[in-house]
Amino acid sequence: MPILPDTKFYAWHFMPYTDLPENIDDFDSLWVDFPNKYFDPKAGHAFYQRYLSELVLADKLGFDGVCVNEHHNTPYSLMPIASVIAAALIPQTTKAKICVMGTPAGLDQPHRLAESYAMLDVMSGGRLEVAFPLGTPMEYWSNSVNPVTSRERQQEALDVIIRAWTEDGPIRHEGRFYNYRYLNIWPKPYQQPHPKVYLVGSGSPGTIELAAQRGFGYSSTFSPIATQLAAQKTLKERAAHYGHTITPDQIPIVCMVYIGDDDESALAEMEPHVRYFFTTLTKAGRFIDAPGYLSLDEFKKRNGRMLPSSHGGAFDWHQIRQQFRVVAGTAKTVADTIEKWAEEAGSSRIIFQIHRGDMPHWKVVRTLTGLANEVIPMLKARQIHADDQPLNVAAE
Repeated sequence: MPILPDTKFYAWHFMPYTDLPENIDDFDSLWVDFPNKYFDPKAGHAFYQRYLSELVLADKLGFDGVCVNEHHNTPYSLMPIASVIAAALIPQTTKAKICVMGTPAGLDQPHRLAESYAMLDVMSGGRLEVAFPLGTPMEYWSNSVNPVTSRERQQEALDVIIRAWTEDGPIRHEGRFYNYRYLNIWPKPYQQPHPKVYLVGSGSPGTIELAAQRGFGYSSTFSPIATQLAAQKTLKERAAHYGHTITPDQIPIVCMVYIGDDDESALAEMEPHVRYFFTTLTKAGRFIDAPGYLSLDEFKKRNGRMLPSSHGGAFDWHQIRQQFRVVAGTAKTVADTIEKWAEEAGSSRIIFQIHRGDMPHWKVVRTLTGLANEVIPMLKARQIHADDQPLNVAAE
């Protein structure tokens, strides 16, 4: 079946700050120690206004969800606190789910995350979804948490968050990193027992195992397609071991997309922005390594690299398109490609990265409207044909 029943379509924005100095290539890294004197508050205000309007447009066009995420000490993202962006979106949107992809659970106080996410869920009337990353190595250079303890902290923080959401308080928690005499959050989540939860990673076996243990969804980032498919296969197998069944909506696929008049011109129009993303915004220099962030076995497996070579590495447009879910072309080309990827992964959650690098507003709007008015209807029509029954589509 090409497009699974109940497939949902999300729009994801990274919100970068791209008003950077002309000599930006002279800097070894745009993460952690890139001087914040280069931030212009007036330019930042304009970026926020523009980027929020693009996500609000996605809701108005009928996308099923919008995604925001969190990074620190970098112009790569203007979202050091993704919950604030989510709160700004709630009163400006009506139907779209808001997926916060998200604060690393071990880098904050878990009761604070539990109560802030519960508050967002109540404010939105149950439209919140949450994805917990471990955080890139760069986040651990930017915060005071020892990366050696990052995975243990993440696991215990998730224990606290889920208990806070699902158990009537006050309750006690006595752990290695967190202790509460009165865990008793107000408010509790709107959705019962709690909002949909995913883990986000780059293929680490430890993260996949944690998702499998808890029956959470899982999404790979900055990993080649083959690596992502292998991770999803492992997740399903390990989750079954723990008595969980992973459903198609728990394994979202993320696609970089751009829609143009024809395939050739669309590729040419998309390429410089993807190049800027991979060669400038993701350049992390020595901060790509954080001692203790990976287990020794995983560190050896990755040849001493914390993240895949695409992260801030050399740019090969052909290789990028071969290894990752990157597509530019006519609406039909994009629809055909997305259909193939969705069928291959067995996923019913398609996340479109609608903005890349320094892409201008008009290109984002063109892609959003092309997806909403042409690509998604094509895919829904094929879904109806494949399933041979009417659909209850949230965007309609």
